[in-house]
Amino acid sequence: MAAANSILGLHHIGFTVPDMEQAVAFFADVFGAITIMECGSVEVDDAFMAKHLGVPQGAKIADQRVVQIGRGGSLELFEYSGVTGAQAIKHNGEVGAMHIAFEVNDAFEVAERMKSQGVDVLDGPTLIQGGPMNNLVWLYLRSPWGQYLEIVSAKGPLGYEDNQGPKLWTPSSGN
Repeated sequence: MAAANSILGLHHIGFTVPDMEQAVAFFADVFGAITIMECGSVEVDDAFMAKHLGVPQGAKIADQRVVQIGRGGSLELFEYSGVTGAQAIKHNGEVGAMHIAFEVNDAFEVAERMKSQGVDVLDGPTLIQGGPMNNLVWLYLRSPWGQYLEIVSAKGPLGYEDNQGPKLWTPSSGN
């Protein structure tokens, strides 16, 4: 097991998008993202791609960018070329499925703004009443390419905080 002080924390989340321009515009328009890096394509051979990134022969990074949304880790976006076959996003019940959650000041207010922008929001927001997540307000949404995302806010201290143990880091707490 790694020593606790050798792991500093979450740096970034990387994931693949079908259309880089659409993805960057979505994160900028809906979440206020700013582009930190534009790396462009990566010119390496198939062996490098397979050994370093685990992708099949012929897959290439067509575009790579890093965006920042508020405080916390960055999003590293990849657009690949040369990938064939079905490219369905996994639903949240499937192994390997994932979502990215963004803390907002008021999930109810942000949800209304997102709906007016035409964002595909699921039912909610939902306020959790009771248990370790007491006071958490959450809402799932989908990006234009189907990636699940979430917004969260809190109506007060979360229920688990009563136990005086370690606290969850959040952008609003900064610690």
